[in-house]
Amino acid sequence: MTQSTTRSSLVPPLPSPEECRRLRETKAMTERQVAVALGVAPTTVKSWETGRTTPRGRRREAYARLLESYAAELEETKRAKQQQPATSTTDEQQEPEDPPKPESPDKTARADGPTLRKNLPGEPSRKKPLNRRPVRTVEADNRSRQNAQRRKEKAAALAGVAAAEAARLTPAQAFDELYAYASPALVRQTYLLTGRRTLAQESVERAFQQAWHRWPEVAVDRDPAGWVRGAAYDYATSPWHRFRRGHRHPDPPNGEREGRTLRRALLDLPPVYRRTLLLYDGLGLDLPETAAETEATTPATANRLLHAREAVAERLPGLEDSAVLHEQVRELAQTVSAPAVASASTVRLGSERRAKLWTRVAIAITVLIIGATAFTVITAPRKYEPTPAPGQRVGGVPAPHGPQKLDKQDLKLRDKLRTVPLNGPGRVLPRVP
Repeated sequence: MTQSTTRSSLVPPLPSPEECRRLRETKAMTERQVAVALGVAPTTVKSWETGRTTPRGRRREAYARLLESYAAELEETKRAKQQQPATSTTDEQQEPEDPPKPESPDKTARADGPTLRKNLPGEPSRKKPLNRRPVRTVEADNRSRQNAQRRKEKAAALAGVAAAEAARLTPAQAFDELYAYASPALVRQTYLLTGRRTLAQESVERAFQQAWHRWPEVAVDRDPAGWVRGAAYDYATSPWHRFRRGHRHPDPPNGEREGRTLRRALLDLPPVYRRTLLLYDGLGLDLPETAAETEATTPATANRLLHAREAVAERLPGLEDSAVLHEQVRELAQTVSAPAVASASTVRLGSERRAKLWTRVAIAITVLIIGATAFTVITAPRKYEPTPAPGQRVGGVPAPHGPQKLDKQDLKLRDKLRTVPLNGPGRVLPRVP
């Protein structure tokens, strides 16, 4: 905190949006050129000059120093233009006329033929300068051009200060600065979006945990705070939270009287309309940026915004004007009270623990799949054993209907078998007739 406070005290104040635009146009710089110098998008520079958004952190420092260099260069050029005529007039007034010189003896002696006498080495020239103003004007122009070149080089160097400082920071320090800068405002916005304090805190912490888990991607993003904001909004507006008992209904007001009716009107809107209205009127994003963050087309986003404004105007008759509604939502997003989030180190530790947990779960599932596959391979039959063919019905054979009636020959044979003893060789050996 001491380092950030000291650095912010050395940053020049940021002019008004109209003055920023005037300085850029006076320097004949386009929005794209300023955006390239600062490392941001041209739409971001346009949003700064219209007053919808305000640069923060290192971007504010680089933007303020760039505008300061523009203002100093313009002031130097104006001062040079004001001093140039006064200097020329003073030179003309103070320049004494050369006194009449007596004729040289050589010229008197050789009056019969005109000759041109060259100045000897070390002898001052006798020719009077016709006019010194053009020479001095060229010198002043050269000096002004050199000064302008130096200022451009200084502006380019100042524009790269933010990138150089960010490059010197470790990933943990850069994440901590992003967390300290974006988390307080983001938790208020999420609470205004959901109406639930616990869910707002959980959404912001989960979004920053995802950002730390994917920090190489977030660090090079042109708007890291916007990346985290999109993740927090997506988690907060997920429809699965309705199945959680603690998140089915919004929290009751906690002694907050200002903006209570506006918050109720916002909570009555569908989540998509509520998010669009908060991004456009609350945060000051332009329509294309709002459409990109809500993953919708620009016409669809414009229709959602109009319907949301109409619904709020029906609930609150004093907010028919879009400018008044914009100011009210923006003030509410900045002043609404919200729960405090955990520290940056706690969020980073939670992200690392979650990553370790899911890594172990993935390893366990992989090992289980490998074990099941190995068991199947070991216990599988080595040869193919065809299954027996299903039985077929044979036609032309009469079905038996129980025991048949014995004829005379069968009866005689039965009686003969009954007379034969059960044991002995007579039972086994055949009887010769």
